[in-house]
Amino acid sequence: MCGRFGFFELSHFIEQLRQLALPFEEAPGFSYRQSWNIVPESPVVALLGDHGHYTLGIARWGLIPQWASAMPKVRPINARSDSLAAKPFFRHMLNRHHCIVPASGFYEWKNITDAPKEPWFIHRKDGRPMAFAGLWDQWQQPGSTSPPMVSCTIITTDANREMKPVHSRMPVILEENEWKQWLESGNPHALDLLDPANNGSLDLHPVSTKVNNPRNNDANCIRQTGESG
Repeated sequence: MCGRFGFFELSHFIEQLRQLALPFEEAPGFSYRQSWNIVPESPVVALLGDHGHYTLGIARWGLIPQWASAMPKVRPINARSDSLAAKPFFRHMLNRHHCIVPASGFYEWKNITDAPKEPWFIHRKDGRPMAFAGLWDQWQQPGSTSPPMVSCTIITTDANREMKPVHSRMPVILEENEWKQWLESGNPHALDLLDPANNGSLDLHPVSTKVNNPRNNDANCIRQTGESG
C-alpha cells in the first residue's frame, strides 16, 4: 500500500515533462509547497489526464467519485491494480480519468518482532522523482455553487524485490516512457503498465519514528536512522 509519501522537487518533475515533450497547463490558482510527510486527505500535486489534455493541479488524496450523492465515509487513498476493473468504485474511471502523482519517495512500516513497526523511506536509486499511477475524479456537493472538488487515489501492486522485506505491496511507479501511455485513458494497454517497479531501481533505508507524527514535516523525516546532523 501507500499511506504516506513526500514530494519536494517540483522543478525536477516539470523538467522531466518538458524533456518528454508532454505539454500541460497549470490549473487556475495552482500552488505548491514542499512536503516531506504527506498524509491522506491532504492536497497533492497531480498531473491530470483528460483525453489528450494534461493539467498540472492539486487534488485531494482520497477519491470521491462524481456519482456520489454525498461525501462518502470511505475515500480510498489506494486502489489495487488487480481489482480496478471489477470494483464499481473505480471501474468508471478506467476509460476516463488517469493521473500521475509525483513523489520524491514514500514511507512504509516494517513489522519487527517484539517491537513497534519501523518506518522506512523508499526512493528511486537514480535520484529522479517517482511517478505514481493514479485515478482521479471531480465531485460537487449537490446544490452547491462551489467549484467541483478534484480528488485522486494511488494504484498499488505487488512488491518488487527491494520492497518485499518491508511490505508485500507498493505503489505503481511508472517509468518516463510510460507516462503518456498511462495518461491516455483510452489506451487498451494502459493496464499492462500496472506492475511492480523494476528490481534494482529503488533504494530504501530506515528513518526515525518522528515521521509517524504528521506535524513533523521537514528533511529530518527522510534522514536515515543513525545519520548525524
